[in-house]
Amino acid sequence: MLSIADLTATLAGLLTLGVDPSHGEVDDLTIAEPGHGVVGQPGDLVLGVGVETVEAAVALVDAASAAGAGGLVLRRNLAARRQVRDRARRAGLALVGLAEQASWAHVVWLLRGVIDRASTTAGDRRGDAPVQDDLFALADAAAALVDAPVTIEDAQSRVLAYSSRQDMTDPARVSTIVGRRVPDEVLASLRARGVFRRLARSDEPVFVPADPNGLLPRLVVPVRAGGEWLGSIWAVVEERPPADLVAELVQTSSVVALHLLRLRAQADLSRRVAADRLRGVLSGSTVGADSWLPPGPWRVVCLGGEGGAARLLDLWESVSRRHAWNQPLLADLDGRAYAVVRDSEDPLLPGTWGWLTAVVDRARGESLELTARAGRAAHAVAELERSKAEALEVERVVGSSTDAATASTVHEDVWARVTVARACASLRDGDVLGPLAMLADHDREHSSDHLLTLAAWLDHPGAPGRAARSIHVHPNTLRYRMNRIADLAGLDLDDPVVRLALRLQLSALLEAPSSA
Repeated sequence: MLSIADLTATLAGLLTLGVDPSHGEVDDLTIAEPGHGVVGQPGDLVLGVGVETVEAAVALVDAASAAGAGGLVLRRNLAARRQVRDRARRAGLALVGLAEQASWAHVVWLLRGVIDRASTTAGDRRGDAPVQDDLFALADAAAALVDAPVTIEDAQSRVLAYSSRQDMTDPARVSTIVGRRVPDEVLASLRARGVFRRLARSDEPVFVPADPNGLLPRLVVPVRAGGEWLGSIWAVVEERPPADLVAELVQTSSVVALHLLRLRAQADLSRRVAADRLRGVLSGSTVGADSWLPPGPWRVVCLGGEGGAARLLDLWESVSRRHAWNQPLLADLDGRAYAVVRDSEDPLLPGTWGWLTAVVDRARGESLELTARAGRAAHAVAELERSKAEALEVERVVGSSTDAATASTVHEDVWARVTVARACASLRDGDVLGPLAMLADHDREHSSDHLLTLAAWLDHPGAPGRAARSIHVHPNTLRYRMNRIADLAGLDLDDPVVRLALRLQLSALLEAPSSA
């Protein structure tokens, strides 16, 4: 079963959720045409094809509810009418609005693909293979049409399919197919010539002449649906093709658009399902995890960067796929973004800790401030929840630092700071024991710095000069203050247990765990 909320989010732009009873789920489609009623099974998504009046829409809401339908799709203008919304709300029926310009035939095709994908995603990672195969067939058809090699790319210049014929190529085409992405230097050249700006703004094909760097001429046809730029068809040609061939290639682009919509819908749904499963594992649910997790051991990584959890996930999804992790294990939980990677130091193996640290280093070189803080290795699925908690501990003790030493950090690197943080967390607010309470009161009443001075002395045992420099005072001032502290509190600083207890309380009070 697929929730109505996930379905509409997957096909955002075409579908809008109008009424959500919070329990709407569907597993099949039913087309309800005027005069034929609703014929289907409970849990079907009913499509109101041909419904044009408010009265007919209200009647269909009643019929769909009586049939136990999971939801009803109407044209957006009808789904937005108050009478229809109120009736759907009273009936407890999910109501979905369909964009006015969308074709019912295309929508049925897309919905069928998404629902079928939902039923197989849990055990089949190759559910998008038929769409990919169709795209390769379309690339071959387009190549035969213009008698030239062809690639089909998405709006981020990632290669989705290419024709079997690649006899007339240049180095850029070879790199594009091998890397499944247009090389950065070629992208820069095309951007400088305004190619992508024209593709994003116009439906018209673009002829790109050869350039002095060896880039052969290209005919580029934008692929659009509902005004949205989804991708493009690239053909390496010797000269501008005749107008009739270009027109046929434009017609082919409309078919490609449907496949790109379906591919995007399936990818969105796959990401949602994968994220839900990963959230469950990180929250302690281990049922069935062995069937989709890669071989262990693993580490859970708290991911950092600019923006909230949702934005971070999108950013890390893009970065991961760009660096060859095609099925990244990413999820947001409690307002933070997490990844599960294999515990391997191999920087060339995507989806491992070694690879992730290399990606963070490369991102820093591109002025992208990403961070990755990992818990200890988990050797069983049940230990992933513990590794997640440790990754969060690392994130907290390291904080927002993004310098080279802490951008990628594992729990083992900061175990001492984590130990202090755990001890400090057990101290209640204001729970100051022993003579330290007297010093805290003195500091508040006389604006003195006895607590800060004592912390510096403890952090630099036997080195009063270093201790004084750490708080920017003269060593004689430090000695004077320590004598005052001894007089006021009567501390036995020769006792190691006293020193440890004092330092832990000072860490909690000053909110600055010692890094010594």
